[in-house]
Amino acid sequence: MDIRNTFIIALILCFLTPSMIYGQKAAKLKKAQEEYAAGHYNSAAYMLRKAYTSVKKKDEQAAILFKIGECYRQTAVSKQAELWYKKAINKGYQDPVVILYLADAKKMNQKYAEAKEEFIKYKEKVPTDRRGEDGIKSCDLALKWLENGNGYLVENMKFFNSRQADFAPVYASDDYNTVYFTSSREAALGKSVNAVTGESFSDLFVSKLDRKNVWSQPVPVDGEINTEYDEGMCSFSSDFRTMYFTRCKNDKKKVWGCHILSTQLVSGAWSKAKVIDIANDSVVIAHPAISPDDLTLFFVSDMPGGQGGKDIWKVTRKSAGDDWSMPKNLGPEINTQGDEMFPYMHSDGTFYFSSNGHIGMGGLDIFKADNNEGHWVVENMGYPINSYADDFGITFQNDNEQGFFSSNRTMRGDDDIFVFTLPPLSFSLAGLVVDEKTNKALGGGSVKIISSDGITNEMPVGIDGTFKTGMKPNTDYVFIASRKGYLNGKERETTKGLDKSKEFKITIPLASIENPIELTNIFYDYAKWDLRPESMVALDKLVEVLIDNPNITIELGSHTDSRGSAEDNQLLSQRRAQSVVNYLIEKGIAADRLTPKGYGEALPKVVDEPMVKQYPFLRRGTKLTEEYINSLRNQTDQENAHQQNRRSEFRVLRTDYEEK
Repeated sequence: MDIRNTFIIALILCFLTPSMIYGQKAAKLKKAQEEYAAGHYNSAAYMLRKAYTSVKKKDEQAAILFKIGECYRQTAVSKQAELWYKKAINKGYQDPVVILYLADAKKMNQKYAEAKEEFIKYKEKVPTDRRGEDGIKSCDLALKWLENGNGYLVENMKFFNSRQADFAPVYASDDYNTVYFTSSREAALGKSVNAVTGESFSDLFVSKLDRKNVWSQPVPVDGEINTEYDEGMCSFSSDFRTMYFTRCKNDKKKVWGCHILSTQLVSGAWSKAKVIDIANDSVVIAHPAISPDDLTLFFVSDMPGGQGGKDIWKVTRKSAGDDWSMPKNLGPEINTQGDEMFPYMHSDGTFYFSSNGHIGMGGLDIFKADNNEGHWVVENMGYPINSYADDFGITFQNDNEQGFFSSNRTMRGDDDIFVFTLPPLSFSLAGLVVDEKTNKALGGGSVKIISSDGITNEMPVGIDGTFKTGMKPNTDYVFIASRKGYLNGKERETTKGLDKSKEFKITIPLASIENPIELTNIFYDYAKWDLRPESMVALDKLVEVLIDNPNITIELGSHTDSRGSAEDNQLLSQRRAQSVVNYLIEKGIAADRLTPKGYGEALPKVVDEPMVKQYPFLRRGTKLTEEYINSLRNQTDQENAHQQNRRSEFRVLRTDYEEK
C-alpha cells in the first residue's frame, strides 16, 4: 500500500472513530440500564459508573448517580448509598425521594443527628408523606433505645458464619438441636455469580448440636433441595416433617421471579420439592412461614394489590390436605410503603417480621405484632435485637425467650447469624433505715416485708442501718421498719410492669417518740377550728401511721401564735385539736387512742435545723416568744415566725395499747 492510500484510510478513520466511540458508549449505558431494570444491582452499579462519563447532560448525569445510589441501597451497602445520593443531590437531582433515601442511608451509618436533618428537609418538601415525620421520630427513638436496652443478650454465632452471607436461621427438629439457614458460602452448589448480590447463589445449610453442646460444621442440606439457583428462607411444619423454602431462578434472558416449594421428610430424606401454585412465574413469592397449626402460610411478595414495596401476604386452608386459598395481603397495620419481609409465627400466636417502613433504628428492624380483636398491634423489638443495620429473620426456641436472628451489623457488608437470649429478670432491694430528724443511720431494728403474693417475711437491720432482700417479678411490696423508741416507718416498691432487671434503693425514715412530732400542712381559716380540705391529706398520713403502729396512743396538740387574748387562744386551740381527733375517729381510729389537747400560746416553738434552712434569719435554739418575734426587722419575717407557732403536733403517750 502506497503512502497515499495509507493517508486516505487514516482520514476515513478520523471521521468514523467519534461516531463509533459514541455508539459504543451508548450501548454500554443501555446495557447498564437494562441490568438495573432487571434488578441486577451489583453488576448494574459497576456498569452505571463506567457509563456515567459518556453522559453530558446534567439531568441525565443526576439520574445515573441516583440509580447508582439505588443499587447500593438495594444491596444494603449504606456507606456507598450515602455517597452516591449526595452526588445526585449536588448534581441537581429533582425528585425529593433522594433526600429521604439519603436520610435512611445516614441512619444506617449511625449518623442519627444528620439523618434527622435530612428527614426534616424531606418533610418540608413533601409534607403529605408520613415517612418524613416517621423518620424524625425514628432518629429520636433510636437514641433512646440505644441508651435503654431491652435486656436481651446478643452474641455473634461465629461457628455458623462464613465470609459470605449467612442468614435466616430456623430450628429444624423438635429437640431444637438442628438448625437450617441460608448461605452463599463457597460450599454452595451454584458456582455462578449472582448479579444482584455479587456473591455465589445461596443454598440451605444445616448444623447440629452434639452431646457436648457443640455445633457441627455447617454442610449443605441433603437431597434435591439445593440447585444452581438461589435457595433459602425455609420454614417447618409443626411436626418438622414438611419443609417450605424459597427458590429463585436466575436467567439473563427471562425474569423468573421466586417460588415457594414444599418437600416431605420420607425415611430420613427430603422428597423432590414441588412448587406451591400461588402466582405466575414472573412474580416474587418468597420467605415462607407456616403457622403453628399448619393452616396458614405467610410469604413475601411484590404482587399487585399491596401497600408498596415488598409486602407480607398469606394463603390459608381448612386442613392439611386441602388446597391453599387465594393470596390475601396482611393489610396496612403490618405492611407499609417500605419493605416487610421474613415473617415468623411464634407458637404463642405472636407474629414477627422485619420492616424498613415502620419506625426503626435503621435499615430492616425486627418487629413483633399481637392480634388484638382482629387488629395488629406492632412493636419494635428495640436494641440490641435491632441496630442501625439490617436485622431480620428471627426464630425462637419453642416458648423460651432465646433463639437466632440475622444482621449485617458487623460492618463487613455480609449478613451474619446471631444468638439471643433473655436472662431471667432479677430484682433486689438495698434499704437504709435513718432517723427522720438527723438523717443518721439507725441499726438494731427489723424490717417486715409484705408482698402481694401473700408472703410476709421479717429480717434484722444491720448495725449500719442497712438491709438487703430479693424481689419477685410482677409483685407489690411494703417494707415496714421497726426500732425501739421510734414509730414504725413504711415504704413501698413494685416490680409490676418491669421488663428489665433492677436493684431498688430505698430509705425509710423513723420518727423518735421522745419529742412531739409536728403535723405539716394542717390549715384552718382565721379564728376558726374547722379543718380545711387540704389539711385532710396530711391527716390521712397520720391515719396510716396509727394503723402501722397499732400499740400506741397519742395526744393531739394544737398551738396558736401570741396574738389575741390568752383565753381565746386556749379555747381555739382546744377546738382545733378536737376537730383533728374527730376526723381520725371518722377514719376508723379508736377514740381511746386519741387525746385532744389545746395549748394556746403557752408553748412557743424552738427553732430547729430544718427551720433555719427554710428561714435563715432565725437562729437555732431560739424560742419564738412574742418579744423575740417583735424584735425581727420586718413584718414578713415576723409573720413567718408567727406561722411556725401556729402548729399541730402529736406525741406518743403509750406504746402498750391493746384494742378492747
